[in-house]
Amino acid sequence: MQADSALARELRHHYLFSALTEAQQARLLATAVPRRLAAGERLFGRGDPAGQFFLLRSGCVKLYRLSPDGAEKIMRLIRPAQTFAESVLFMEVPRFPVSGEAVDAAELIAFDRETFLGVLRESFATCQAVMAQMTRRIQSHWDEIETLALENSRYRVVHYLLGLVPRNAQGRIAVTLPARKMVIAAHVAVTPETLSRTLRALSDEGLIEVAGDAVTVCDVEKLRCHMH
Repeated sequence: MQADSALARELRHHYLFSALTEAQQARLLATAVPRRLAAGERLFGRGDPAGQFFLLRSGCVKLYRLSPDGAEKIMRLIRPAQTFAESVLFMEVPRFPVSGEAVDAAELIAFDRETFLGVLRESFATCQAVMAQMTRRIQSHWDEIETLALENSRYRVVHYLLGLVPRNAQGRIAVTLPARKMVIAAHVAVTPETLSRTLRALSDEGLIEVAGDAVTVCDVEKLRCHMH
């Protein structure tokens, strides 16, 4: 595929691609494939052969596993400009460790695993830079897992809302919930009723304003204080 200017800007600022030269980026895009998914359409299943990883451009994708009794556990909700399934890059036998499905209609780019590995093999500097960025990303995932496992429901909801806020944002800022509240509740390991009750309490305290899927954080720093 040929990169449009918007996609080229996205890649320049993304942790997986920022260290690539223009030539390396062009080589990767030559084997990339645009994909469109309808709401509820599955992208891949757990255990499927994994020859690609993905960049979401619009919509929302959930990564999940099913328990032996069929209960769904959402591992991540992917928002636009985020990549996912990049862990398959370094597997000896690449298979998806989770299932992926569009929550809403989604547009994404599928990148070829072997092409990306070829770029890394040819440039130690690029490989080192990508691995450093990936290590930081893995650490943030561990922090998120710790939050879901150890903290109370209010903390988890506040943590999730702050995760929607751009880094270094201050003051008043509006964000959009990327999925239905039922899906978000499953992701942060609370019941839908608890999520609604927590959002209502935060609203009553003047920390946020909620209108449908639009949430306004009245003061980012003040909300962050409720994480401590």
